[in-house]
Formats: sequence, structure tokens, C-alpha cells
Amino acid sequence: MTVTEPLDPAEGAAGAAPGVAACPVRHWEVPDLAGVDFDPTLAELMREGPVTRIRLPNGEGWAWLLTRYDDVRAVANDLRFSREAVMEQPVTRLAPHFIPDRGAVGFLDPPDHTRLRRAVAPALTSKGVERVRDKARVMLDQLVDGLVRQGPPADLTATVLSPFPIAVICEVMGVPAADRHTMHLWTQLILSSSHGKEVSERAKREMGAYFADLIALRVDSTGEDVTSLLGAAVGRREVTLEEAVGLSVLLQIGGEAVTNNSGQMFYLLLTRPDLLDRLRAEPEIRPRAIDELLRWIPHRSAVGLSRIALEDVDIKGVRIRAGDAVYVSYLAANRDPDVFPDPGTIDFTRSPNPHVSFGFGPHYCPGGQLGRLEEELLVDALVDRLPGLRLAVPADQVPFRKGALIRGPETLPVAW
Repeated sequence: MTVTEPLDPAEGAAGAAPGVAACPVRHWEVPDLAGVDFDPTLAELMREGPVTRIRLPNGEGWAWLLTRYDDVRAVANDLRFSREAVMEQPVTRLAPHFIPDRGAVGFLDPPDHTRLRRAVAPALTSKGVERVRDKARVMLDQLVDGLVRQGPPADLTATVLSPFPIAVICEVMGVPAADRHTMHLWTQLILSSSHGKEVSERAKREMGAYFADLIALRVDSTGEDVTSLLGAAVGRREVTLEEAVGLSVLLQIGGEAVTNNSGQMFYLLLTRPDLLDRLRAEPEIRPRAIDELLRWIPHRSAVGLSRIALEDVDIKGVRIRAGDAVYVSYLAANRDPDVFPDPGTIDFTRSPNPHVSFGFGPHYCPGGQLGRLEEELLVDALVDRLPGLRLAVPADQVPFRKGALIRGPETLPVAW
């Protein structure tokens, strides 16, 4: 149950920050949610917002939460709110793991953050992503061929939605095919808190050690994959090996997030046959439809990484003090009715659709274009090649992952 608690006496005293006294701390319990249910606590916080205070299940203290589109984008793009400063103080957070690592790109601010991302940009820009399109389509066709040979019923997650993003991100990263399974196991442990903090942190260390060895072998490389680009940058002393490893781990983990995002997307389509039928009948609307699905699906649990205010900032009449932790909710921003009319409705004709599913500002997801490409290929392949695709079990019997930071079905039983 969601509860609030009274303010500390000092916070209610004379001179307290404007807006704080009317804004109690809400404990956000973040239950495991099935299907595409929107987090009820986040929905309440959105109604109470635009600026609220939260305490998450782990870490220390409380943090501000911003839920309106304009505020979310403004803070995400404002250098007065620092990711790097999170290293200097304990912060309330969702997972018992994901403790900040110094030098990791997720906790760097410009210009260091910009310098590090520049090193891998050629692999992740439109041109770099297009470089892998044909190979990705071939890999996907082979997986769907195997699914068809196996015949129904089948687990769409195990046969297609999981191995496809693994193969693609490993191709982009330059990870040999023989190591894909190990990468997948590490990622699953890192992205889940259900195994405990120690297991997750050990998997992260092992993945980091793997990338350290791989990058060190490629300091003289002229390759176009991520680890080759990073190896060359390390060789030129443009980035440190520690920075290169941190970015590699982030990209590898983020690449596999497509599995859960796709799982939610296809769960939604299979439980809304009207939407699936329209994608079959009107293939020309698929790119716009995918953007709308990316906007609508509740793809993660709670919120991601926090920021620290470096100076006092007023937002919607609330004084955020220097040193305060701040979270932005991209899920909530994507449901802002001032930007997305009738936001709870899935509208494949929605235009414009400036969703922030891949983030915003300096920390915009570096793999955003790759993720969108994979979703487009998956929709084309599965909708066109399996015209009778349907769930093989009742919708409420599809199991969803427990303790997952990125929400998605553990298995997705289908027939056709």
C-alpha cells in the first residue's frame, strides 16, 4: 500500500523551501506488474504533481519526482542537474544494485560525457545503424524460419524476441557469436534484482572484465563496431579503458532491453487484435504505429537514474535546493495530456508524436536508433510471415518477469 509520512520538523520550520510543506514524501513500493498495466502509484503521483517527493525501496533519503513533459525535458537537458554528483551522496533508488560506478557514462556530465559518446557515435548514428540492417534482417529471418519449422505452440520470447536483440547488439558491439549466450546470462542477472545484489554486481564485474580484455585487444583496430572504436580511442588516449568498459556495459545491457520492450509490444498487439489487424492491412503506417507503441507501453519499472541539483532551482513554484536528488519520469511525460491529447488511447495516426521513450538531452539513449530499427524489423517479419499469430494461452496466464527493471513477459506462448 502506498503511504505518506510527515515532514521532518526542520523541513516544516520557518525558511523551508517553498512548496515542500505541501509535498509529503510518498513511499513508492514498485510492485511487479503484469501485462501493460500502468503503475498505479505513478498515476497518483502524476495527478498530485507536477512536482512530488518520493522514497524508493532502496538507497537513502528522498528525491523529487517530475512528471510533466516540459519539466522532464527541461531538467534532462539542464546542466544544473548533475548525474556525476550522484557519486558523492547516497540517493534513494529502485534496485539494491546499480550503485554508481565512477567513470561510467551514465554518471558523467558534459564535456566528459560528450567526449565518451563521440568515440562510439559512428556505430550508432543513422549511417552506422543502417550498416547492420541487412545482416539483422537475415538473422531475424533465420530465427523466424526456425520458429515456423518448430511449429505451434511456441514461446515467442525464447525463439525470436530474446535471441534477435542479443545477436544484433553483439554484432554492433563486436562481440563474437560464440560469446552471445554468456553476454545474455550476464545481462539478465544485471537487469533483475530478484537474484540479489551480490549476484547482479558480480555479473556486472564479469561483463566489465570481458570488455576490458576485448577492448585492450583492439587498440590498433580500424573496425566499425563499438569495441573496435573504443579500442582505437583508448589507443589514442582519447578515453580511458575504465570509461570504455563502462560505456560498453551500458550499451550491451541497453541493447538487450529490446527483448522486454518487444515482449510488451507484442503482448499488447496480441491482446488487441484490432491493432494487429491494422498493421497487417496498412503496412505504410507501421513506422508511425511503432512510435505510438513506444510512447504508450510502460516499458520500465518506476524511474531510472537520478540527478543532483547543483544550485537552487524553482520548478512550478517548488524550490529544489542544491544537493537535492531529482528523478524525471519519461513514462509520465509520455502520458502528459497537454502534449499528447487523450494520452491513454493508442492512436496510430498521432502526429506529431514527440515521445521521450529513449530519454532526452545529453543522456538520450545512444542506442535509440538501433532499438527503433529492431522494432520495425520485428513487426514486419512477424506480422507478414505469421498472419494468424495469436496468444496460445489466456492473456492473464502470460508470466511477466519478477524484479525486472525493464518490464516484459518472461515467456510469450503463441500459435498461428
